[in-house]
Parts: sequence; C-alpha cells; structure tokens
Amino acid sequence: MRPLLVPFFISHQGCPHRCVFCDQERVAGAAGSLPTAAQLLRRIEEYRLGAPARRLEVAFYGGTFTALPRVDQERLLLPLQPLLRAGILQSVRLSTRPDAVDPDTACFLKQHGVSTVELGVQSLHAEVLELSGRGHGADEVERSVATLKEAGIAVGIQLMPGLPGDTPQRSLDSLQRALDLAPAFLRIYPTLVIDGTELARRYRDGSYQPLSLSEAVTLCKEMLAVAGQAGIPVIRFGLQPTSELDSPGVVLAGPYHPAFGQLVESELCFDRMCALLADVPAGKAVTFGAPAGRVSDLVGQRRSNLLRLATRYGVTATVREDAALPADVISLQWDGPTLRARLFESYPHH
Repeated sequence: MRPLLVPFFISHQGCPHRCVFCDQERVAGAAGSLPTAAQLLRRIEEYRLGAPARRLEVAFYGGTFTALPRVDQERLLLPLQPLLRAGILQSVRLSTRPDAVDPDTACFLKQHGVSTVELGVQSLHAEVLELSGRGHGADEVERSVATLKEAGIAVGIQLMPGLPGDTPQRSLDSLQRALDLAPAFLRIYPTLVIDGTELARRYRDGSYQPLSLSEAVTLCKEMLAVAGQAGIPVIRFGLQPTSELDSPGVVLAGPYHPAFGQLVESELCFDRMCALLADVPAGKAVTFGAPAGRVSDLVGQRRSNLLRLATRYGVTATVREDAALPADVISLQWDGPTLRARLFESYPHH
C-alpha cells in the first residue's frame, strides 16, 4: 500500500528567484511560513490517527527546500527522525530547484530520511529557461539528477509546457531530454497566467499568449503517450485546485481546469478508441472494455467521447470495466473479432 502523504507547504521559502510565472502563495493556497516542530508533529499525529493502518510520508511542497539555510532544513527534518526510526513515517519527500543540489546536500538529505526529491525543471530548452527567468540551464538539471541518484534518492521532474518562448515541439523535446534522465516520475503543469506575476504583465501588454485549454490537452496527451512508451509515469497533470486559484481574477488566462488530468487521459483514450473503430462498419453496437479505474476516461466528461464516436463513426458505444485487462490496454467487442489497443501506442492489437 502506498504511504499516505502528509503535506506541508513552504511556498517560495528559500527560493533565490521569482520566475515570471510564479506566485507560489496563490498556487499552493498557503502563506508559506515554515512549520514549527510542534506543528509538524501535530499534523502527522492527526493523519496517523485518521488512518492507523497506513504508513505515512511527509512531503514539503513549494519553495526551494535545499536553498533554505541548513539550520532551517534541520529544523524541519530533525523532528521527523524518531518517527522514521519507529516506522510511523516511511519516508520524506521535498521539492527544490536543479541549481540548489550538490553532493553534500544530497548526502545530508539521504541521511535524514529523504527518499524522493522533485525538481522544478519546467523546461530543458535554453531560450525558454532564459525568458522565464529560471536562473539556470539544462546542464544544472542533468547534474542535479545524477547527484541525487548517486546518493540513492529517487528523482521526480516537473515540467511546464507553454512558458514564454515555448512551442509544442520544444515541450516535446524537453520531455524527451527529461525522459533520457530516467526520472522516477513526472508532473506536468501547463503554464497559467496568475495575477500579480511578471507573466501577467506580459499577457496584458500582448507579448505573451498562453496555451488554450484545447491546445494544452492535445499537447499533454502527446506528452503522456511519449512518457508511457518510455515507462515513466506522469503522476499529475495540471495544478491542484485550491480556493485561491478558484477565486475570481486570480487565473487571468491559460488552461486551468479543475479536472485537467482527466481531460488529458480521456483524450488519449479517445484516440485509441478511434483507432479500434477504424475498420468497424457504421451502425454497429460496440462495447469498449476498460481496465480497472478507467471507465470514466473512456466515457469522457459528460459522455463526450461516446457522443463524438457516435457522430464520427455512426456507432452506439458502451463502456464496461474489465478487470482482466492490463492497466494500459483497452478492448473493443462487436460482432467481429475482439480488438485491443495499448494506450501508449497508436495502433490496434487483435
């Protein structure tokens, strides 16, 4: 059973830069002050009592953990050590910048129970990084990934398609460079225009145009397919909805949707459903088999996939769960041969 995450948000704490897109306080819905030892232990105990059968993992999100003064890093990690030794906590994860990792830092993290570090990479294209005010290049990304892995720490990579100077091809190129580093997982957050940021100023003066929702879904669908072919999971698409993000006037533009990830998964499923229907005569009644947990992805929001299939192919389609299917396979049953397709490939399998 996967550990239950106990999140702590330290928005923008330690970060030496303010990137053009960044407003961590609004994105995370938290003010970002460092929690005290008492606050850490109290929240962990609340989670433990709420799920006594689950092992826990503390997660420090936002900010740049490893750019904090070492004394502050110790203040956050030392209270967790007895819980790690007792097995109450399984591990610790945190996020940081690629240029805030060196061998000494990686060794310190490993010694204090950190098992996973998420790197805010955003892009691996030099011009995109410069226009976004990141303050580092792709070389720092490659070095930090190697350094963390050498210390025995799993690495996740966060990407942000749609940044200034980005194009769909540049996003896909950045993805491939990230995959070449063999991360444990990816998070992909299409760029949003948050009020009060430098990107908001550029948007208002017309020098920056974000991805539309449909453009972002199409691009992220392709990124998901490429990552799936490489065997690297994308554990999240799009920002987690918060009351702050949902407040009027906070997100000025960009592909914000509270269920963005489901839109991406559903669009990929639609492509594969179309591939399976290519040789099925119009007017047929067909049934798609979905692996466990994927029925809604095949059906689409408000049955959108089934409605589009009826219009495009003239079929009446239903979806049923088939627990015997592998997690990345869907099937099609009709009065002809049963067909199968892998979600991360573009052709049907008989």
